Amino acid sequence: MFEINTAVFVFSLIGLFIAGGVIGFFLARYFLKKQIEKNPPINEKMIRVMFQQMGRTPSEKQIREIMRNINNQK
Repeated sequence: MFEINTAVFVFSLIGLFIAGGVIGFFLARYFLKKQIEKNPPINEKMIRVMFQQMGRTPSEKQIREIMRNINNQK
């Protein structure tokens, strides 16, 4: 029969949980970044629609400026 020391078992279990948490964190971060790049949260079309809902017609310069400000915040 195979016997294992209790302390070794507990520390191994804790180590596995920590390693799993770290790996899970980096995998989730990678997939979230990939998803955000694929489907950005706001784009030029959305800005135009928001301006039109407010009763304004935006110029191309205003839209580019808003997009530049959003991208600079990243």
